[in-house]
Amino acid sequence: MKNRIYLNNDWEFSDEFNEKMLSPKFKGKWESVRIPHSVTETPFNSFDESIYQKISLYRKSFKTETEWAGKRIILTVGAAAHMAEVYLNGEKLAEHKCGYTAFSVDLSDHLAPAGKANILAIKVDSRESLDIPPFGYVIDYMTYGGIYRDVYLDIKNPVYIQDVFVKTSSNHLESEITLEGGDVPEGYTVEQKVVSAASLGGEPSACITTAAAKKILTACDASPVVAWTLENPALYNLVTVLKNEKGKAVDTKTVRFGFRDIRFDETGFYLNNKKIKLRGLNRHQSYPYVGYAMPKNMQTDDADILKYELGLNYVRTSHYPQSHAFIDRCDELGLLVFTEIPGWQHIGGEKWQDQAVENVREMILEYRNHPSIFMWGVRINESQDNDALYTRTNELAHKLDSTRPTGGVRFLQHSHLLEDVYTFNDFVHEGNNRGTRLKKNVTDTKKGYLISEYNGHMYPTKTFDDERHRTEHAIRHANVLDSVAGDDEIAGSSGWCAFDYNTHKDFGSGDRICYHGVMDMFRNPKLAAYVYGIQQDNSVTGDILEITSSMDIGEYPGGTIDGIWILTNADSVKLYTGNTFIREYTSADSPYKNLKKGPIPLFDVIGNRLVDEDGVKPSHSEAIKELLRAAQKYGMEKIPFKYKLKFVKLLLCRAVTFKKLEKFYWKYMGSWGGSQSSHKFEAYKDGKIVKTVIKTPGKKTGIELSTRRTELLEEETYDAVCVNIRAKDEHFNLQPYCQEAVSLSVKGPIAIIGPSVVSLKGGMAGTYVKTLGRAGKAQLVVTDWQGNETYMNFTVKVKKI
Repeated sequence: MKNRIYLNNDWEFSDEFNEKMLSPKFKGKWESVRIPHSVTETPFNSFDESIYQKISLYRKSFKTETEWAGKRIILTVGAAAHMAEVYLNGEKLAEHKCGYTAFSVDLSDHLAPAGKANILAIKVDSRESLDIPPFGYVIDYMTYGGIYRDVYLDIKNPVYIQDVFVKTSSNHLESEITLEGGDVPEGYTVEQKVVSAASLGGEPSACITTAAAKKILTACDASPVVAWTLENPALYNLVTVLKNEKGKAVDTKTVRFGFRDIRFDETGFYLNNKKIKLRGLNRHQSYPYVGYAMPKNMQTDDADILKYELGLNYVRTSHYPQSHAFIDRCDELGLLVFTEIPGWQHIGGEKWQDQAVENVREMILEYRNHPSIFMWGVRINESQDNDALYTRTNELAHKLDSTRPTGGVRFLQHSHLLEDVYTFNDFVHEGNNRGTRLKKNVTDTKKGYLISEYNGHMYPTKTFDDERHRTEHAIRHANVLDSVAGDDEIAGSSGWCAFDYNTHKDFGSGDRICYHGVMDMFRNPKLAAYVYGIQQDNSVTGDILEITSSMDIGEYPGGTIDGIWILTNADSVKLYTGNTFIREYTSADSPYKNLKKGPIPLFDVIGNRLVDEDGVKPSHSEAIKELLRAAQKYGMEKIPFKYKLKFVKLLLCRAVTFKKLEKFYWKYMGSWGGSQSSHKFEAYKDGKIVKTVIKTPGKKTGIELSTRRTELLEEETYDAVCVNIRAKDEHFNLQPYCQEAVSLSVKGPIAIIGPSVVSLKGGMAGTYVKTLGRAGKAQLVVTDWQGNETYMNFTVKVKKI
């Protein structure tokens, strides 16, 4: 007999509701759906949030099995946005008022007789008028609706293990075991063992045996164990077995955890007594078309993106608890997580506040065994001080989990601090000022200090913005990262935000999108994404070499190209113009001295050519190049006096004339109307070329497809994957102003999520394909505006659960 039965498939769904539909005999018109599911498929942009605000009904039939006699049948719903009522065979059993946490219902005493069918109905209210968090005022993100995480039944004995909470310190382990059901029979015992999650068949690191009771506390030293670190996130399983008086197992619960110590104080954040500067971004759990409703592997893909493409060591789950699949993957990757209760600025009345406190309880009880979670957010994001409410949330968090600090994200300076860490949204940076405030100007606390948001709305950036705007976006992120890295009083920071997201009419750019991400909604990188990626070695993020310019003079006012940056995690980058070597750039050329790898300004595109090609004396070459750069930056009419003085000195020693300087300018800096040069950049690591970028006018544009997985696996439900679509020239340079449309079609056991025709935005787009319950070979066909076809092949596997 299976102990867990997933109920994700074969649901009946109606996006219209009336009370008659709760009757098991109701027939009506139903749509067949699979979980995770969104009540409405939304356009990519330019839609009103009212289209998902509705009351809908999900209904599923399942049979009472003979083997269930004498068992407890527990239904769990991973998340239903935003208020759910559970009915079995027409009888209301429970309701739940949070769209971001799981809830369970005991069905045992309400099931049909063995062999008979049950009708499970879940009424879901997705309206934003609900008097529960995060609702009550405007919200800067769409909240969607539907049952969007797994639904399953657990088959339990009358007395079973309801919860095991693991606490660690060094190699010491303590656990709190909660048994559920009736009185614990005499003679029952609990046995525990600690085993490596990587090798379940290995020898246990520790074993415990104790008498059974409703609440059981256990402790032991495990040996040998490996600590959970960012570089080596070693995971262990605590296997807890409840045995009856005859020594037979009546229930087993396995909890995955890591041995690690966390500490937050005024000097920073420490993991296993090692100080770590937190470098992260905020993540919304939404996707185009389906909002929150994406299956397990899409969630894990996001964690991989944050770790392996953006090079982060930390993520904030703004502004609500997120999928266990996502946080499980953070556990596996060594990616730290700051998670918080649902909310955005608004605090409601008494009942609303009671629900916020309940959300703290549900969040901590559900997520507290994840080693990646290092702090609980127990304030409503960016809300005003409310000492009565936040005393309750903070005290409850400490009662439920004494191992982690609490924080509360605020935009207020000198706010009342009831939590353990002052978490602050610092939007002081405007491009030409200090990247962050000084801690003393924000708070006088001696506790820890973390910047939880920066940039974001201060400089929204679209993939199709002009080159200077996209570059400035990247540099602003570098400015803040450098400021944080150089300030020992700041434990770290998480920028706003990782991915663009749909938002309400009150925010965004008028098309229901907030363009605040360092990636777009399909997880295509903007230039700012590479600023994060280069902070990690190539062993983590791969070899990165990105030039912030296409080197096209028409992109710049007056045809004067300036403000170009090299973004790389290589040791050095050699620049060639044509076949002529210009210069080798290294990290020493970057003005960002606090960063491991700062952006490097492309300040010299001339090299030794003045000497080699134009006969200029080496002693005069650097001064002339400095003059040419000044002319490019300021214009000949507005060149500062100090450069005019330098020119006079060169003129007096006959190093240059007006005519020669003009000739040099148009040859090396302007070239308007001339033949554009080809520029080659070679990145070197350990003396070897690891990546090459060639910037030259492209002659043809084609479609490049990429995906993070080509094997799709159905387990508890369908699988899905994103396919990124980018317009590239023959040298693999993105064509950011190619906005053409492409059409999509599939072959084999997959389907497209969203429209079959999409337009490129900033030369990039994406689509999703999902499995249909059948195994086999599959293919996505993308046809471009010229009729050319590009293919992405998949293998679909189906594993029975």
